Order: sequence, then structure tokens, then C-alpha cells
Amino acid sequence: MSKIGIFLAESCEEIEALTVVDIFRRAKMEIELISISDSKEITGSHKIQFMAETTAKEADFSTLDGIVLPGGMPGTLHLGESEIVNQTVQTFAKEGKLVAAICAAPSVLGQAGVLEGKHATCHPGFEEKLTGAITSEDKVVVDGNIITSRGMGTAIDFALAIVKYFAGDEAVANVCKGLIYHI
Repeated sequence: MSKIGIFLAESCEEIEALTVVDIFRRAKMEIELISISDSKEITGSHKIQFMAETTAKEADFSTLDGIVLPGGMPGTLHLGESEIVNQTVQTFAKEGKLVAAICAAPSVLGQAGVLEGKHATCHPGFEEKLTGAITSEDKVVVDGNIITSRGMGTAIDFALAIVKYFAGDEAVANVCKGLIYHI
């Protein structure tokens, strides 16, 4: 069974983070919430508080098959400033593990140098930060082991693309049925 981690930074976009967590758990797949700070308590960009399960310093990244970066501001800036985030993104991309980012967070992938020659999308206005990428305005872009998405309004589609990556169309169909969601 595949297991992914989701990096959580102070002031991240709550919907982009928690939608992925919710959809993955509905698909009966494992996801670990990883705070990039020393605290497991996170306050999102809209002042919603929630708890991570571990911190980046404590996490065992060798158990993960992929990593997700939610956007939001200044959460995305905090992700980009984190040495652990940047190292993990680069390592996972090199190893062929999933690297997924939504909204402004694909800019972190550009900064980490993993988008060279890849198709990617992001929140409007961040395209120039997708260094080396072939940019798109599609809601979700899948290019090999890189998945990117535009923002909060595309969070369900983004999460479903991650489920599809690991578990296929049938798993997506089962989740969509339960959500009363049509893709």
C-alpha cells in the first residue's frame, strides 16, 4: 500500500492541505501530516488550527512513496525556505517518487530544480517561478511523477489525481461515488 506525506507550513491554505488528506483517507490509503516547524500545531492562512502527526525532523521519509506541498501564503514561502522540504523534493523527484504541489507551491518545485522540461501548472502569477517548466492553465497537470494544480478550487481534482497515480481509476470512481462528485 502506498503512503504519502504532506508538508504543512504555518499559513498554508487549509483546503488544499486537508482535501488531500480527506480524499486519500476515503481511498483507504495512508497519508502522514508533517509539520515543517518544531511544533505539530499548525495555523492555516485563514486562522484554522489543526495538528500534524509528526514534524519534518522526526519523520521517516524512507517510508513514503510521495510528498505533497499545499500552497497558500505565506505558507508557500515557508516551504521554500525549508532545507528539509527542498532536499525531500529533490530526492523524491530523482528517485521517481511522487512530488505533488498545488497553488503557489509548484514554485517550490521550480526553485528545487525538479521542473526542468516538465509540464506544470500553478496559481496565476506564479508561472515565472516554475523554472524550466512548460506551463499550462489546466486545473491539474500530471507529468510522470510530478503532479501540479492551480489552487483551492482545484483541490478535489488534485487529490483525485494523486489517488489515481497510486491506485488507479477504480479507486477514483469509488471515492467520487461517495462524494457525489463527477470528474
